[in-house]
Amino acid sequence: MIAAGERWPDGSLRPALEDLLGAGAVITALHQHGGTVLSPGAETARACFAATADIAAAVTDSISGRELTGNGFGVDVAMAVEANVCHHVPVLTGRAFTATRQPNR
Repeated sequence: MIAAGERWPDGSLRPALEDLLGAGAVITALHQHGGTVLSPGAETARACFAATADIAAAVTDSISGRELTGNGFGVDVAMAVEANVCHHVPVLTGRAFTATRQPNR
């Protein structure tokens, strides 16, 4: 799991809060379902996710969230922070993904 970030206009690295929180959400879910010891980076992402009281507000107010909203993509930002709304899991079969329904949903 890599929280990649993005680049500033000058090419320097711009850490992305939404990437860190998204990685933390996935790591938390995986760890709760039998995950093993976490790397320091994974533990940091998990801890940041757990410590953020309002994920939607944090992402919306982040640099990327404000930038996207200012460019007319506010609905996309709101959709990006929704959790547990999709009951399908993409499964790679050969060279293509297919949607598979999660059990118990």
